[in-house]
Amino acid sequence: MEKIEKLFGMLNEHAEKIEKEQDTTLLEGVLDGLEAWLDGDVDFSQQGATKEDVRKSIQIAILKGMRKGSQPNHQMTPDTLGLLVGYFVEQIFADRLAKEKLTMLDPAVGTGNLLLTVMNLLDGKVEASGVEVDELLIRLAAATADLTEQPVSLYRQDALQDLLVDPVDAIVCDLPVGYYPNEEVALDYELCATEGMSYAHHLFIEQSVNYTKDGGYLFFLAPTHLFESEQSKQLHKYIQKHAWIQAIIQLPDTMFANKSLEKSIVILQKQGEAFKAPKEVLLAKVPNMQNKQALAMFFEKVKMWQEEK
Repeated sequence: MEKIEKLFGMLNEHAEKIEKEQDTTLLEGVLDGLEAWLDGDVDFSQQGATKEDVRKSIQIAILKGMRKGSQPNHQMTPDTLGLLVGYFVEQIFADRLAKEKLTMLDPAVGTGNLLLTVMNLLDGKVEASGVEVDELLIRLAAATADLTEQPVSLYRQDALQDLLVDPVDAIVCDLPVGYYPNEEVALDYELCATEGMSYAHHLFIEQSVNYTKDGGYLFFLAPTHLFESEQSKQLHKYIQKHAWIQAIIQLPDTMFANKSLEKSIVILQKQGEAFKAPKEVLLAKVPNMQNKQALAMFFEKVKMWQEEK
């Protein structure tokens, strides 16, 4: 913790100085600090600091910058959720990870926190790509990836248009929730709404399936009401045709400020001729993270499910 606090303190001090001197936002001050650190103009490094220490200290500085600003699209996936997603990636790809690297894509990478949390957990076993339309967020993601020495190729574009990415083994994505404004692009999707505007989170699921190899897995942080909305019939139909639901993991409601923000982890597998549908879909609820015994039982249940596949 001490190394994280020191790193954060130095980065935050630099960011606040830039914010005052250049009359800019604190978040832009954080970016200035990260880029200056990369260029060697300042040195925030701490002896013995791990990649996770660096990621966490940057994450705290970015979070502080986001709270001070008021951009609704500037959100970050919390560490706990990133670690849970990483745990499922590790369980499902255990045999594969013992032999070779995974290719991974986050089509809504934001500041990179979800992707880099998973990559740090599987350190050295993942080569990844990320897509983000917001320039400030993608520059923060690029600087954090460089400072944590993780191999990530980043593309600044609308992720729902054609991507310059080869199909991957795994998708991780904290789905952007809401309506997608570009109706012309939405028309190319099976999940385009029959009436009114299409849901961005539905289109992101379809685009993710498009860029996954046959038999590959998709790990989504999705709204808990994903399969209960007015466009969910269409989504059910699409998933039945192209993927298998492997697991739906409800997250503790204590993690979310209010009910409308609650999320679940939805794990899909892209269909392919050489692959079979799962014998059993894992339906589970993550217990309160403070309850060590219940948490141990939850992880045991996941392990048993994985072994029986």
